Amino acid sequence: MGLYRFKPLPSGRMGIYWTLSALRDSAIVEFGCMGHNLYGSSAQRRAGIYEGYGAVVYTTYIDETDISLGETSRLDATIRHVVQAYNPKVVFLLPSAVPEVVGIDLNAVVKIMQPDFPGTPLIPVGHGSFAISQHQGVREALTTLATRLPKDPHSAAISDNRDAPAYNIIGSCPDLLRYGADAAEIARVMKGAFDMEPICVLSSGASVSDIEKMGCAKVNLVIRREGIPAAEALRDRFGAPFIAGRPYGIDGTAGWLRDVGRALGRTPDEQFILAERDLALAQIDQAYDYLEGNEWSYPEEAVLSIGGHADVVGGILKFATTEIPLHKGACWCDCPEMAGAEIPYLAEKDWIPIVRNHDKGYLMFSGEALRWAGKNTQLAISNPDAEWRIHPYEPPFVGFRGAVHLVNLWVNEYTLTH
Repeated sequence: MGLYRFKPLPSGRMGIYWTLSALRDSAIVEFGCMGHNLYGSSAQRRAGIYEGYGAVVYTTYIDETDISLGETSRLDATIRHVVQAYNPKVVFLLPSAVPEVVGIDLNAVVKIMQPDFPGTPLIPVGHGSFAISQHQGVREALTTLATRLPKDPHSAAISDNRDAPAYNIIGSCPDLLRYGADAAEIARVMKGAFDMEPICVLSSGASVSDIEKMGCAKVNLVIRREGIPAAEALRDRFGAPFIAGRPYGIDGTAGWLRDVGRALGRTPDEQFILAERDLALAQIDQAYDYLEGNEWSYPEEAVLSIGGHADVVGGILKFATTEIPLHKGACWCDCPEMAGAEIPYLAEKDWIPIVRNHDKGYLMFSGEALRWAGKNTQLAISNPDAEWRIHPYEPPFVGFRGAVHLVNLWVNEYTLTH
């Protein structure tokens, strides 16, 4: 690992951990040192995932004997304690780097231990090494959840008595900034356009029981590309179609709702869409005039530079350049596997000069980097964050209300410099 001024690109193990730790009725047992979980749990609490809301998290701890002899008795004892003390519906087993380097086969260990816990599935997940990136870990975790836990909708184990059709949200994970607010806005517009409620918000608003009912959904809404394999698995097993994409902007959200309607074979409530569109346009009207005047007079200032998750960057940038009078500046994503011609991946050494030297226009990136550079941290769109966000009631970035919020941020940034 090289030297970093900020945090390095997280490993797949951390992406898995962040995705699973939000799940109620579950437990995570890490086979390894406890430092990772202490740090990870602290970050989760700052993001609104706290004990009693998400998963129970335990670490076995390991010593020289465990490492040199491949000893796994601590893992067995920890699982036994967690099952007896908390009675979780499922226990996820997550390796750290040391057992993976030593060569302990966690899948084989689980096969040996599972008969001792007949009522509690033990599911090994993850990579203790740095072989995959954070976003690949999120993809693995979402796919594991969608393939291992949903049950047959017609089975006696499922008691979903909904009269109206319902849906799942796939990809709302705590590693994305404002994940809870964005999921809530999607649920709001789905209720208004289709009178539908979510079954499962995977993973930030889900319990194991919710995941078991995912097969009852009529459509799956994939709001980050890492969730596409999970949606494909659900489609192949239960027949529900899916749409992939995040609804940004006023026209963008209206178009997204019509795409959902086509997937459902239903027409959304156009009166709701029109009312939401008119309200949003009225709210941003004067701010739009300010931004438009700035674009006419000082086009070099009407530029948006933005970095973060590729889907977030692409969605906000499209709204800014097609519905709002802003132009594309420097843009980049935080995952090399998601890089493309329009949104390349920039490592820390490449984006530091952009952030440090930015003096005109709007800069949206991680809160940590913005604070370091003396920029406006209210324009943060990605983690690492510079603030605590312990409640889920913030304004969103997606949907009609998210569009108004983004314009509000941009016009306030404009007034700070004029």
